[in-house]
Amino acid sequence: MNIIKYPKRSEWSIIVERPHLDVSQLNATVQSVLEKIKNEGDAAVIEFESKFDHVNLKSLAVSADEMDEAEKLISDELHHALILAHHNIAKFHESQKFESSKIETQPGVTCWQKSVPIQKVGLYIPGGTAPLFSTVLMLATPAKIAGCNEIVLCTPPNHEGKVNPAILVAAKIAGVSKIYKAGGVQAIGAMAYGTESVPKVYKIFGPGNQYVMAAKQQVSLHDVAIDMPAGPSEVCVIADETSNPVFVAADLLSQAEHGIDSQVILITTSEDFLYKVNDEIKVQLEQLPRKDIALKALDNSKFVLVKDKEEAMELSNTYAPEHLIIATDDYESQTDKVINAGSVFLGQYACESAGDYASGTNHTLPTHGYALAYNGVNLDSYNRKVTFQHITKEGVKNIGPAVEIMAENEQLIAHKNAMTVRLQALNNKAE
Repeated sequence: MNIIKYPKRSEWSIIVERPHLDVSQLNATVQSVLEKIKNEGDAAVIEFESKFDHVNLKSLAVSADEMDEAEKLISDELHHALILAHHNIAKFHESQKFESSKIETQPGVTCWQKSVPIQKVGLYIPGGTAPLFSTVLMLATPAKIAGCNEIVLCTPPNHEGKVNPAILVAAKIAGVSKIYKAGGVQAIGAMAYGTESVPKVYKIFGPGNQYVMAAKQQVSLHDVAIDMPAGPSEVCVIADETSNPVFVAADLLSQAEHGIDSQVILITTSEDFLYKVNDEIKVQLEQLPRKDIALKALDNSKFVLVKDKEEAMELSNTYAPEHLIIATDDYESQTDKVINAGSVFLGQYACESAGDYASGTNHTLPTHGYALAYNGVNLDSYNRKVTFQHITKEGVKNIGPAVEIMAENEQLIAHKNAMTVRLQALNNKAE
């Protein structure tokens, strides 16, 4: 853990740096895989599943029998937890529905918007060291609420060709249309281009490793939209002497265990508290099955001691974390000062894990500083806004001369003429 005390503002740019990986070779590999899938379809996906996921598949689709079997393989406790989480996620995203209204910008000029769901969406769910069945709920639930006609899910199978049963059950609860056994780059390619089995979608959602992220960015250039650019998971915790060091240490480790390239940041006004958390992390680390992963992530991480709350919040806004926890007793006075963050957790008991699973907010969030310009997945992510306008004769008279002048000054004479012929027609009728 890197401890930084009272840094100068000139040092902040170094503090907020994320771990950087050399992806020069990676991009070439991703491109070659995508190209083969584009040209060869299912055969290429099956070939890459054998090569990368070490499984021999006869078909990609998850069968109805496999869906039924999955429900018998998970515990009742997990099933109930999935239902509770789905209820909360659905309730929160239902509240985000768009209400359109017509606006008369000038007499005779009426404008409005309609929210239209994206017809076909693709969800990628990692299945590696930590199969993210929670992400199924986070992505599929708002897609269903939005009214997407087709919700396609791809996830890697195990060596026996089986998908994690909790992923399948979560998919059924959330209303996924079709599920396919495909992981990594080949899954992204299948959904971007379409194969004999996997439908082509219009937008791809979901997290993944550096290969998946590179694949999403490459297909987004020409073929399909994506939810957002993303990198490794991260959390920033703002704390002081009123915070609980046991809680804060647990929150930091909950992100550190995601992956070796994850990053956690503690910003505190109390030096004594900083060292209490540092000691507590050592204790809790010994209890973690993913200790080795967390340790490597902590090498990328920083504990920063600042002079006051204002500086703490300014540094956090500069960092723009995926997750921000304000673990202080006076969190209410700090809330309005948050500008750049993916999702914010307030008070001693709002652990980031709650948002990951069951509070109701979405856990698919901008990372790597993208919270400066992007928001997390919400209901709008699955919709498009189509604008409408109706212009009457009165409206043409009111805005027509302005349109003519502006078009002429942009030297777009055909644009001007489209309005001019209408004004002339009205003038001729008046005569």
